[in-house]
Amino acid sequence: MNITIHTTVLPHQDPDASVAFYRDVLGFEVRTDVGSGTMRWITVGPVDQPGTSILLGPPAVDPGITDAERQMIADMMAKGTYGWILLGTTELDATFDSVQASGAEVVQEPIDQPYGLRDCAFRDPAGNLVRIREVA
Repeated sequence: MNITIHTTVLPHQDPDASVAFYRDVLGFEVRTDVGSGTMRWITVGPVDQPGTSILLGPPAVDPGITDAERQMIADMMAKGTYGWILLGTTELDATFDSVQASGAEVVQEPIDQPYGLRDCAFRDPAGNLVRIREVA
């Protein structure tokens, strides 16, 4: 088998703020942007990795989700415990400085973890946790 990661999904509340974060702060390209208003599905990804994307979509739009589940998702997004992603960079300190300078909420400054890697963490405009680890 030859299976790759094609797309992962993160929710957004403000599509323009999410695009600004992933495009202008992290340097990803916008690949698709469909829908209107807050009901937009936006695909972003690293310029040099056309086969790997993040789909930024409105949360809880599945018609099978109950009102109570929608409220739970909204509550978890408000706490920053609903969506998260792990990214990698060869220049962790410079990346941290750049993202921090954008005004993004810092969750964790760069640190050497006891399990052998160095990473930092931010929240995107929707509250999703964005962890960035240093890679060789």
